[in-house]
Amino acid sequence: MDELHGYYFEDLEVGMSAVMSRTVTESDIVLFAGVTGDTNPVHLDQGFAEQTMFKGRIAHGVLAAGLISAVFGTKLPGAGCIYVDQNLKFRAPVMIGDNVMARVTIKELITEKRRAIFDTRCLVGDRVVVEGDATLMIDRRPSRAAAAE
Repeated sequence: MDELHGYYFEDLEVGMSAVMSRTVTESDIVLFAGVTGDTNPVHLDQGFAEQTMFKGRIAHGVLAAGLISAVFGTKLPGAGCIYVDQNLKFRAPVMIGDNVMARVTIKELITEKRRAIFDTRCLVGDRVVVEGDATLMIDRRPSRAAAAE
């Protein structure tokens, strides 16, 4: 990994893992609704949300899943990676004040395509709230000749 780039494909090994956590706030939910346009009242209106099975407001599922993207872009593999595919299952709600931990773990490397397949999870405590897998395209390490130019 270099200072500005992140890991190169050759640096990766199956089993490598990284995490990031964030406590979800009222502001996060309001800002996410504003950016995406998803103003479903289950996220924004306490009176409405109290009438649902959740008995209160919940965060957007994709807000929690966005932490997975943050881990990819900043930790593993880091700057320079390209998201190719993600599938997610939303297992449980995230409430305001919950601390969400996103973990990504390399489960397969496809050398000929420079792809890494990751197990992805978001947890609140021991409870899995989002899970799935993702495929990323990772740069190869530049050759010494190319780096010297």
